[in-house]
Amino acid sequence: MQTQQHRWQFVRAGGVDQVVIRTGADIAHLAELDQKLWVALACPTRGVEFDPATLDVIDDNGDGRIRAPELLAACQWAVAHVRDPEVLTSGTDVLALASINVDNETGAAMHAEAQRILALAGQAHSGTISLGQVQARLTDLHAMPLNGDGILNPAKLLADAPGLHALAQRIMDSYGASTGCDGEPGVSPAALAQFFADVQAVADWHGQAPAQSCGLASPAQALAAAQALMAVQAKVEDFFARCRLAAFDATALQPLSPSAEGYALLGKEALHAGDRVVAALPLAAIHADALLPLAQGLNPAWVDAMAVFQAQVVTPLLGAQTQLSWPQWQQLCATLAPCQAWLAAQPSTPVATMPVDEAHALLASGDQQRLLALMEQDSAEASRQKEAKNLEKLILLQRDLLLLLNNFVSFSSFYRRQGGIFQAGTLYLDGRSCELTVDVQDPGSHAALAGLAKTFLAYCECRRGDKVRTIVAAFTAGDVDFLFVGRKGIFYDRQGQDWDATITTLIDNPTSIGQAFFSPYKKFLRFVEAQVAQRAASKDAAVTEGLQAKAAHLAGGAAPTPAEAPAPSKTDVGTVAAIGVALGSLSTVAVAVLSKVLELGPWIPLALLGVMLAISGPSVLIAWMKLRERSLGPILDASGWAINGRMKINLPLGRSLSQQAQVPSNAERSLRDPYAQKSSAPWWLALVAVLLVLGAVWSQGGLNPWLPQRWQPAAHAETAVTSAAPAGAAPAAAAQ
Repeated sequence: MQTQQHRWQFVRAGGVDQVVIRTGADIAHLAELDQKLWVALACPTRGVEFDPATLDVIDDNGDGRIRAPELLAACQWAVAHVRDPEVLTSGTDVLALASINVDNETGAAMHAEAQRILALAGQAHSGTISLGQVQARLTDLHAMPLNGDGILNPAKLLADAPGLHALAQRIMDSYGASTGCDGEPGVSPAALAQFFADVQAVADWHGQAPAQSCGLASPAQALAAAQALMAVQAKVEDFFARCRLAAFDATALQPLSPSAEGYALLGKEALHAGDRVVAALPLAAIHADALLPLAQGLNPAWVDAMAVFQAQVVTPLLGAQTQLSWPQWQQLCATLAPCQAWLAAQPSTPVATMPVDEAHALLASGDQQRLLALMEQDSAEASRQKEAKNLEKLILLQRDLLLLLNNFVSFSSFYRRQGGIFQAGTLYLDGRSCELTVDVQDPGSHAALAGLAKTFLAYCECRRGDKVRTIVAAFTAGDVDFLFVGRKGIFYDRQGQDWDATITTLIDNPTSIGQAFFSPYKKFLRFVEAQVAQRAASKDAAVTEGLQAKAAHLAGGAAPTPAEAPAPSKTDVGTVAAIGVALGSLSTVAVAVLSKVLELGPWIPLALLGVMLAISGPSVLIAWMKLRERSLGPILDASGWAINGRMKINLPLGRSLSQQAQVPSNAERSLRDPYAQKSSAPWWLALVAVLLVLGAVWSQGGLNPWLPQRWQPAAHAETAVTSAAPAGAAPAAAAQ
């Protein structure tokens, strides 16, 4: 029999269909929902406004990210351990014991642990347990010497056993300490086993020493001889190789020996017998007979090592010698080769230098068994801690699972204006509040991806005391003319704490069609202002330079020459005439333009509209295309989310996310501003100018289409003359 499929409900929000998750049945059947319909497929466990404890229990692999499979596994686990999945929608941190499903082993263990916790708290007859009670029990378990983490804490367990305490501390110092669930250092089972394994290896290695006397009186002498030989072996081998080459070919003697130039360079420095450059010279003078002196004629850097070699190797094995030949050297190396092999086999561990007597004492003390017994007792408590952790997980999911699903599978919390978990708070700046703010770790890398959201973004550095955080705020409504780097505002986080916010980076994008329409005019005015300011600055610099030159000339005490003396001011008739011609030309051009415009008659509004569209049309078109593509997805993707759908930010949503300041509707408002800007030019001067222009246009007949027939004298006179002419003259007049 085929089971009936779960009936889902969807709503349209953000340009995509979003599933409605409200019931326990929705949670129980979430695995059946096609993940292509999910809004998000992954989110970070940090940098979001959500309890990190809940996110950590869902994050199975501990990589700091919640993925869809992990969320589904959490839903299935929670549903499997409650009798009715509807309790997972309660949103409370108090769990009824009757809600736990005791039909499976884990549920039964959680139920028993809940009863144990209540009994320890003196509430054995209570039918509910809170998250606080479970977490308090976990805190107590962590504080106990045997807390179930398998880590042996010397400070808690071995305070009354100084010997074991010192041994545990030695293991921690040599092999590193592990951190227990109480946050304190301790010895792990792996470190304990490795320590005693290395001690056994040291004992075994020392056990091979009696068989390695190498022709000497005792293994200790053989060990010392082998070490003395190894200290000079490479240098002696180098000496004999050079001498044998010199015996093979006499011409090699000089190149193989230090040169006079090399000694000359050394002579310029302050030398010491142990200097590296001295030690690099041959062990002794190179000659063809290949005899190594043991006392006189040695490199000063190797005198001490060769003395030890002679005393512990040459004399005990060859007798008293002042020189050493190549065959004798080979004999010594062959005799001590087994000892050298034994030395090379010495374990390379932190306890390699441990004396053999100490190693045997540790192995026979039984300390390893005592420490292992304590670790086994500690591990026996792990089951109780695990049950308490499972109980904590169930309560956390009962409280937070539905909220997380409404911020992951769908964004209903965001679109219902209840605050999405990715929203960091509210930024107040430039007379508006921006609610779409997201925490940012690396503004540079974030901006590279978030810029694809086609949204106006402002990255802000927020400070509160010594704390510093970076957010990105989306300005989705209003103009952005006065948003610039360095401008300051106030940021309120989700806990209501205020932060000083400063804009550090801006990503420019249109916020509305109206803003895009006026953008070309604003840019033109800013360009004109910049040009005027530039010209004024250059003129001011020129005037200042001239005044400074004049002041310097006068300060020099020199009287101005007649050629330099300023000429008396007088009016130049030619200049006045030129100014008059220029003004006349300008007035003619103005009249011509106005007359052409007025000739359009009733089409004047359409002409003006066409001009405005030609100017603002491209900007409006670009803004319209960007506003259609404005999306929340890239902003969250850059913060570590994996957004599955295109979460559009349309104009109504944008206006709700960036609200501008408004005077309350019931407030009293006086429009009289005592500091309002007053025009300095008389109003009648502008009126006279307008009348003069209209008169000039009327004189040219430019206002005829707009005036009544009786106000058009030229046309009236023509009509009168035509009516008075003889009938026979009409064809001639018409022909003319």
